[in-house]
Amino acid sequence: MIKAEALWQRVPTQSGTLDILKGIDLEIKLGESVAIVGASGSGKTTLLGMLAGLDTPTSGRVLLAGNDLTKMSEEERARLRGQYVGFVFQNFQLLPALSALENVMLPLELRRDTSDRETAMALLDQVGLSDRATHYPRQLSGGEQQRVAIARAFASRPPILFADEPTGNLDTDTGRNIEELLFQLNREYQTTLVLVTHDHQLASHCARTCVMEAGSLYSDRAPK
Repeated sequence: MIKAEALWQRVPTQSGTLDILKGIDLEIKLGESVAIVGASGSGKTTLLGMLAGLDTPTSGRVLLAGNDLTKMSEEERARLRGQYVGFVFQNFQLLPALSALENVMLPLELRRDTSDRETAMALLDQVGLSDRATHYPRQLSGGEQQRVAIARAFASRPPILFADEPTGNLDTDTGRNIEELLFQLNREYQTTLVLVTHDHQLASHCARTCVMEAGSLYSDRAPK
């Protein structure tokens, strides 16, 4: 489903070249759940963006559902993401001018799904927010905003879900509720799940943990 081969990301700095990713190889199979853990600055979020086709590497390649992202234009990658990928961001990234319902409906409307409102309402109900459908992000708590973001990510039933620190901006109790919801929907929709987290408890729920250290990736290894 996802494969990275000899992935490097180099950026120029005043003191020379900085290697953010160092020759990473990674394969994630259909339906697998993988956590990428590591210290801040280790390259986790950069790797996640590469795997999702949000950015391109200096060298190496990423295959997503058999498509070589490194040979595609941004428009082609965006079209592929619309077909295969859902994304949950740490800072939610809800559109402030849209209600909770409209935020969840957005990916469905982009796909011209004729049942977009019905599907979005069903998902809001699943995440316990059907009574908040008309509320705007500023009227929702952090946990409620993240639940809306998760409902939006699952709206188009993507084969792959990427999550970048999905509980990072939440208190412990709310974070645990979001964790349960994420894996419940993951099981229900049989989605391939790839998440970046500092939370070792969250990572422990995944079938596999990969550790990032200074741009290098170590698979199937317990975090330090």
